[in-house]
Order: sequence, then C-alpha cells, then structure tokens
Amino acid sequence: MSVNITDSKIKVLTATVFLMLGIGGVWYWQSSLAANNAASTPSSLLVSDAFTIKGYSGSFRVVSISPDGNTLASVNTDNTIKLWDLTTKQELRTLVGHSGWVNSIAFSPDGNTLASGSTDKTIKLWNLATGEQIRTLKAHKLSVQSVAFSPDGKTLASGSWDQTIKLWNSATGKLIRTLEGNCDVVNSVAFSPDGNTLASGNHFERNIKIWDLATDKVQRILTGHADVVYSVAFSPDGINLASGSWDGTVKLWNFSTGREISTLKGDAKRVWSVAFSPDGTTLASGGWDGTIKLWNLPLAKEIRTLIGHSSRVWSVAFSPNGKTLVSASKDKTMKIWQVSPWGSVDGQNNLL
Repeated sequence: MSVNITDSKIKVLTATVFLMLGIGGVWYWQSSLAANNAASTPSSLLVSDAFTIKGYSGSFRVVSISPDGNTLASVNTDNTIKLWDLTTKQELRTLVGHSGWVNSIAFSPDGNTLASGSTDKTIKLWNLATGEQIRTLKAHKLSVQSVAFSPDGKTLASGSWDQTIKLWNSATGKLIRTLEGNCDVVNSVAFSPDGNTLASGNHFERNIKIWDLATDKVQRILTGHADVVYSVAFSPDGINLASGSWDGTVKLWNFSTGREISTLKGDAKRVWSVAFSPDGTTLASGGWDGTIKLWNLPLAKEIRTLIGHSSRVWSVAFSPNGKTLVSASKDKTMKIWQVSPWGSVDGQNNLL
C-alpha cells in the first residue's frame, strides 16, 4: 500500500518539528539561565547554623572578641557587660558599674583590659582577669558613643555626642588632649593599623573625618553617604577604610587618596556595624533588616546572607583567626556563626 503525502502535509509536519525543537531550545535556554542565576545568587545561612545565646534582660547591643580569640565580651541593655568563654559558650563573669547604656567596648591589644563607653558620660577600664574596675575616665559632657585602643595599647580614643574626640593615657587614665573642630556627634572612632591616624564616623554631617594625630588636625573628609555614618573600620593592612551608614549602604574607601572605591548595597534600610575579616578580603555588615551580609571586597560583591535574627543587628565582630563571626541583635539574642567552610580563612579567599 502506498501513502500519498501532499506538499501541504509535508509543510505542516516540517513546521511542527521546528516548533517542537524551538520550544525545547527555549526550555533548555531558560533552564540554563536559571541555573546560572542560582549559582550567582548569594546563599543564605539559616539560624540552625549558628549557636544562639539569649539575653538575660533586654537586648544585646555590642560584641567584641579578645585578641587571643578566647573571650567574647557582650553588652546588654541592662547596662552590664558579660564575658564569655568563646569555646564553651559559658558565661565567665558580669561587669557592673555603668549607670547608663554601654554603647561601645574595646579590648586592649594585650587582652588584659577592656574599655567601655556609656550614656552615663564615662569610660571605664576593667581588669579582665579579676573583673574589677581599674578606673573611671570623666571629661565628656554627653554620651560616649565609641572607644578604641591604639595598636600599641598606650592610647585610648573616645567619641561622644558632645561633638568631641578625646585621647587618654590608657595606663594612667589621664586625658592627653581633645581633638577640636569636629562640630558633630561622633558615632564611631577607629585607629589606623600604624596608629598615626584616627577615623571618625559622624552623625549629622554624614561624613568620615580622617585625623592626623601628629598635628591633631583633620587631614581629609570623606563624603558620599546620604545619612548618618554609624560605623567605621580600617582594613588590617590599613589600605582601605569601610563605613556603614543609615542610608543602607557600606562604602569602601582608599585611605591614602580618600577616593571611594565601591558602594555595597543590600536590603537593609540602615547599616549599624561593619567589620573586616583578619585577612581583609571579606567585610561583614549588620543591618536594620536583621541580617548579616558578607561581602567579597576584591569583587565588591555580596557572597552570603546570614539569616536568623528577627530584629536589627547592632554589632558584628570577627574572631582573630577569621573562623567565627559574632552578632548582637535587638531581638535579645547573640549568635555565634562558624564561617570557616565558606568564609575567608587564614589568608585564603575560599568564597563562593
């Protein structure tokens, strides 16, 4: 039996075959595109991946890790400072003495002393071995927002709502001098790694001032943020400076030129805290949306979002070996994240 296939039927068959091939090609292209997009999308780490410590009363506001990586210090809204064994996650002692919220804490480079600045207008120095107050520093007229030790540990800097930055002899507690001419609320202070320069993040002026400590003069002003600058941090090599702002961005600056290198923008309406990893290739930022963003700095790209807090993240801190990140939140918890499988560790950029 013969089959008679007309030209019109051949045309219909041919068109059908090409249509099916086209649909298949589009499906394959869309699948490949989705896979590529998924591979380039930052991953999220859930709360189950973090060890959670709940606040005894109020919220955790600030966290810092000792230079040897063994001790975690945390600040609570009950005006106390708690010290924790970072390995066992057990509380070691509570430091009591401030009559107002503690806004900032800093370990001395030798790890023997902790400095704390408070809304009670004072700075306290604590002996970490005994938990006793060494001395109280008084000179600020309003809330002390930030404290930082110089790299050699000899000087303590403090920034205040009274629009001044003060430098103290950390051994004697004596006020050395006041940096004049700021004319704005100081939210954050940070020493450069060589100790010759101080950076201050400012409130209403929305800028960062770079101070030459040899002359006590403003060397440079970094502008570009559209809102309050709440946190500043130097990279470990001193080449770059990072700033976190209530405009929802993190900016990376070339310190020697003052040039803005990149702007990192996530979902947070406000960025409260920034911290460099020890090797300087990763930056952590804590935001209003309750997440912590990890940024690959060479690529200026978000590589991971840490999810688990239910309210704003006020403070983040890397351990000295870069394997642990700690975050403090308004949700009354502090989380300890193990970042070594995908973070920047021991000078190696093992990022996704």
